[in-house]
Amino acid sequence: MDLGQRQQAFNRLQELHAPSLHRYACSLTRDNARAQDIVQETLLKVWQHPHLLDEPPEQLRGWLFTVARNLVIDQSRSGYSQHEFAAEQLPEQSVADQADQIFNELLVREALSSLSEDHRQVVVRAYYYAHSVEQIAADLAIPSGTVKSRLHYGMRSLKLALEEKGVGR
Repeated sequence: MDLGQRQQAFNRLQELHAPSLHRYACSLTRDNARAQDIVQETLLKVWQHPHLLDEPPEQLRGWLFTVARNLVIDQSRSGYSQHEFAAEQLPEQSVADQADQIFNELLVREALSSLSEDHRQVVVRAYYYAHSVEQIAADLAIPSGTVKSRLHYGMRSLKLALEEKGVGR
């Protein structure tokens, strides 16, 4: 049987038996969507066994209904019906533990407090507020070279303070 003949035989079988197979599956599952899945899986089994299409479609009725019944039984025994169910509302989303982040923030804050006021002002404005060197110089009324110098030495001191606390080793 070539592919065209196979498709024709399959279509004839589907037209003849799919509606009654669907009603039967609905009576077993009490769920239209599951019944449609059962019918599709049953017909897929026919397609996967092309020798069945050589038989007259009327003679396959019993086989089709047996396959459908077995699929319903298999589904009822599987996790599909025992453990999986639709939820009206999704459970809360899990949130990542923030303890490490909070601890790191405390370490940085403590290390920043060990800097001189001049160095701390420049570092905070540059890294926390993302101000440019020129903007910091204008805000503090100091030359931009002084800002760069304080930023360099402030970051060096901050790094040393964090290393003393065990960060970055």
